[in-house]
Amino acid sequence: MTDRAKLPKPREVKIRVHDGAEIAVALYMPEGSGPFPVLLAASPYRYDNNDLPASPQFLWRETGPIDFYLKHGYVYAQMDVRGCGKSGGEFRFLDKNEQRDLYDVIEWLGHQPWSNGKVGGIGQSYFCMLQWWMAIQKPPSLACIAAFDGLNDPYRASVYQGGIWGDFFGSHWWNQNRIINRHPANGEHPCVQTCDLNLLLQEHPLYDDFWRERCAAERLHEIEVPLYSIGVWGKVDLHTRGNIEGFRRAKGPKKLKMIGPVNAFAANREFNSAEMHEKLLLPFYDHYLKGKETEYLKRPTVEYFVRGADAVRTAETWPPPGVRYVTWYLSGQTSGSVTSLNDGMLTRVPPQGAAKVSYSYPHPEWVMGVVGFGPNNQPDPARRVLTFTTAPLAEDLEIAGPIKLTLYASSSRNDMDFFVKLSEQMPQPPEDRTKGLNPPSYWITKGWLRASHRALDPDKSTEMEPYHSHTRAEPIAPGQIYRFDISIEPMAHRFKRGNRVRLEIVNGDSAVTDLLWTHYYLPSKIGTDTIYHSAEHPSALTLPVMEGA
Repeated sequence: MTDRAKLPKPREVKIRVHDGAEIAVALYMPEGSGPFPVLLAASPYRYDNNDLPASPQFLWRETGPIDFYLKHGYVYAQMDVRGCGKSGGEFRFLDKNEQRDLYDVIEWLGHQPWSNGKVGGIGQSYFCMLQWWMAIQKPPSLACIAAFDGLNDPYRASVYQGGIWGDFFGSHWWNQNRIINRHPANGEHPCVQTCDLNLLLQEHPLYDDFWRERCAAERLHEIEVPLYSIGVWGKVDLHTRGNIEGFRRAKGPKKLKMIGPVNAFAANREFNSAEMHEKLLLPFYDHYLKGKETEYLKRPTVEYFVRGADAVRTAETWPPPGVRYVTWYLSGQTSGSVTSLNDGMLTRVPPQGAAKVSYSYPHPEWVMGVVGFGPNNQPDPARRVLTFTTAPLAEDLEIAGPIKLTLYASSSRNDMDFFVKLSEQMPQPPEDRTKGLNPPSYWITKGWLRASHRALDPDKSTEMEPYHSHTRAEPIAPGQIYRFDISIEPMAHRFKRGNRVRLEIVNGDSAVTDLLWTHYYLPSKIGTDTIYHSAEHPSALTLPVMEGA
């Protein structure tokens, strides 16, 4: 179901902001004379595109069910950010003007005669990215934010994951945004955006002042309004860590809920369902924007869905108490369970002697990115990558928290990339193994690092959460062994008894497996990399294991 047929025609206003630009806002008004609390949704996606169904077919329709909030006595205000839709100014991707506009619009909304003076933030993805900035700006009329599924460090979360240039924002996202602004659903008032975002982002491959200006993560400690941070485990390519860090570092009243949609499309469908808002968000808004006694304050500080267990756990902190960090070592032994470049193992026993594995790239059998095809002529993500796999698990293994991979490696080049996946591998019939078919599996979470970006920020890194500064590129010496600490995106997951934990390592990705969140494969990436797993260089995976789960 969508709210397409239910939405009333909004009242459109132009609000003059700090530098004289006029920002367009659509006001969806509830019945009655008020005063009403206001929910502000801000995005580059044009409010007149709300004529379209709120469906994963239109993935950027991330407003939530507008009509639902009108029926519950809220004004729903949707703002076109500058340079988008009907707003003036130039779009410059989260720059200081876009941030300051939020302050001016919130204060305008809070001082209208139909407003009760309280404004809350609403919306998913880019809408959520701007909610962090709403709170950082500290407009007096802002009473709370419900940050649903949104990053706050665009450099590390997406544009340069691990220092590696990614396709999403500069290519897919910007092309989509320009199209939907130039060709709105009603065909009226096309907006031509002249910014070359792809080039703009490529001009800043290091974490410099351009990124500091746009990084809300640098200022999360300034957030003092009540925060309900809701993250999606299936969005580790983009948003997941942002919601966790927003909760951990904000200073005001706060709660964290991590939910289980498996990808962006499922998350979009869930956010646009009235059922989810009635159960999850309405009690939060009713408490902080209407002063009602609701059950929101009685909820646990942290609630998190455990993938693979179909269970919800509660805690007072993230990571949850009871986590024990357990290390598995990369081994040259073979698991006999998967056809890959090496079929290595993960073992609890530290390695002895000297051992290493090398692979050359690009592999001649890569077809779609780093994905090859199996004997059944179907894409096979494991066949042409390095794998390290445990023995079948004797008991269920539940993890919840940060994950770290320590690698010792060298290259024939002066740089190398690591694309890391943690997967769950299921058993397969012996006859399929004999045929060379790979067992069924699915990836759980990912990590990335470019070798020249290996430098850690000592003030922000912890034992389990290495934090890379990305302020300079330091090429490696060909043939020299280096240590790399790679932060794999946090996760809560239960691996089932009889299945295996599998680590995958390669130097690229594929639209077959990674959909919209892929990375450019540079022409310079031709060479040989070697990973060491020896007594002297014990490469290892450390997981946050929940005791007694």
